[in-house]
Amino acid sequence: MEQEVSMNKMGVEPVGRLMIAMGIPMILSMMLQAFYNIVDSYFVSAMEGLGDLALNALTLAFPIQMLMVAIGVGTGVGVNALLSKYLGMGERETASRTAGNAILISICTYFVFFIFGMTGVDAYIKTQTSDPVVMEMACSYLKICTTISFGSILFMIYEKLLQSTGRTVLSTIAQITGAVVNIVLDPILIFGYFGIPKLGIAGAAYATVAGQIVSLILGMIFHHGLNKDVDTGFRYLKPDFQMIKNIYQVGIPAIVMQALMSVMTYCVNVIFGGISSSAVTAYGIYYKIQQFIFFAAFGLNNAIIPIVAFNYGKMDKKRINSGIRCGILYTVIIMAAGALGLQLFAGRIIGIFQVSDQVKDLSIRAIRIITAGYLFVGANVAFQGIFQALGKGVLSLYVSLTRQIVVVLPLAYVLSGLPGAERFVWVAFPAAEACGLAAALFCMSFKVKREGIFQNAFTPDVKK
Repeated sequence: MEQEVSMNKMGVEPVGRLMIAMGIPMILSMMLQAFYNIVDSYFVSAMEGLGDLALNALTLAFPIQMLMVAIGVGTGVGVNALLSKYLGMGERETASRTAGNAILISICTYFVFFIFGMTGVDAYIKTQTSDPVVMEMACSYLKICTTISFGSILFMIYEKLLQSTGRTVLSTIAQITGAVVNIVLDPILIFGYFGIPKLGIAGAAYATVAGQIVSLILGMIFHHGLNKDVDTGFRYLKPDFQMIKNIYQVGIPAIVMQALMSVMTYCVNVIFGGISSSAVTAYGIYYKIQQFIFFAAFGLNNAIIPIVAFNYGKMDKKRINSGIRCGILYTVIIMAAGALGLQLFAGRIIGIFQVSDQVKDLSIRAIRIITAGYLFVGANVAFQGIFQALGKGVLSLYVSLTRQIVVVLPLAYVLSGLPGAERFVWVAFPAAEACGLAAALFCMSFKVKREGIFQNAFTPDVKK
């Protein structure tokens, strides 16, 4: 068993090279996922005479989609950290029970969102708009995305099961294939090509869930057929409440942390709605664009967690510190490159959306101001992944609360009441990220270094 542990690449390969090798497939996968979200918005904005309204509808539906992702990804984070840790400790049976219970949890999660899709969508959308056209489109889109969400929710677990064992290429293949299906089906279903009825915004929803189902099918094939580090079978689906508790000890803070993005987006929609509908639409466009950069950072974060968690299970402090150092450095570089690209090409990027000049101007202004805080974002994302890998999910939650709720919402609310708020309310976002980094450094310095971790993380290794 010890030989199996030592042969796992997460315990022997140079950490910097390993993080790049594991991270690149995840980054490409996440960026493609963000890309097809942008493609969705592009095609929806091209709906004749309905561009602004359709994008507004997607923006109002987006918080619930983010909540689904929050629960799926948050549970996956708990599974990822726990499974990698058990593999590092050489406990194959426990790792296999972790994987089985994770699949069971995801099935139960789907039924919750199915019920919401059948009964709660109309009431939710009404809290954000009174425009009957926007309301109808948003409800149509969201009902489809929730009642047929099993592809999305289950795939997020299978993706983490593959990533936890270092099989990032397989998870990326599944993700990319689903994304391509979504992109191809979008114009066909929205505009009614090849004899298919024109479905409008509902077509975008059907294209999305179709892509998710394809990803799930491939994820299941890869895990059950090729993932040899854990055992699969129906007996591992038997509920183990202690195992579920262990998953959620890390997973619940991660779920809450991810859900805060949903809460923040919902609250920002409401706050910006008090300024103008153009501000809401501009925020929705910016948010889809920023995901392209943020998802790249999240992709690397998905490499940080199993590497640090695996070596934490082995108690190899040298490799833990190396993982922390490389994770922070690489994530900051990604966000810096993203900020530079958005600053240089903001006008061209926004120009692809067929919306009013006012919305375009506000979207460009949002990019110019918010990207000023992207270096803070990079460090925050890395620190949150590090906390999760070390089993300290509550610290990730503290950082996330600071940057996504405690600072940004009150500040945005205050700024929204001032004259000319459309032009400078965006300052709330980089200010919140700066405060989030301060919170992360505080938590890391005073909570984690007592274990001999982090204080040497930025001391270069010296070869004797």
